[in-house]
Amino acid sequence: MTQAEKLVALLSAQNLTCATAESCTGGGVGQAITSVPGASQVYLGGIVSYSNSVKEHVLGVSAETLSVKGAVSSECAAQMASGVRKLLGADRAVSITGIAGPDGGTPEKPVGLVWFGLAGPDGVRTEKAIFAGDRAAVRAQAVTHALGMLAV
Repeated sequence: MTQAEKLVALLSAQNLTCATAESCTGGGVGQAITSVPGASQVYLGGIVSYSNSVKEHVLGVSAETLSVKGAVSSECAAQMASGVRKLLGADRAVSITGIAGPDGGTPEKPVGLVWFGLAGPDGVRTEKAIFAGDRAAVRAQAVTHALGMLAV
């Protein structure tokens, strides 16, 4: 059983729904979930917010967060998760924002840095990870991590 299959089974058993807000993974979490038969019972949808404009104007990330903390930050991940949860009416929502590479990294925010947000009825929490490998490897690891966060 794949991680996505386990997630769909878990959410179905708990009668819960989920949504996604993805940046560097470009919809990979949504694709993984929707590859599972029966996902329509639990997955409401997702927003691929690759640009800061979509993060701000669709998901409600504040302009201040984007200008002061940046798109790859705990604050942005938290606001993305809260925004998509509210927008789609999900019980749980996960967000992903990071630097998949091969370019775009800095000493403060290296390639492989990914921030995740998880929004639910009890609030929002964030997690930070730094993944190794090329662009595809960073994206794949981020998808796996996000699926795991939703399955709590």
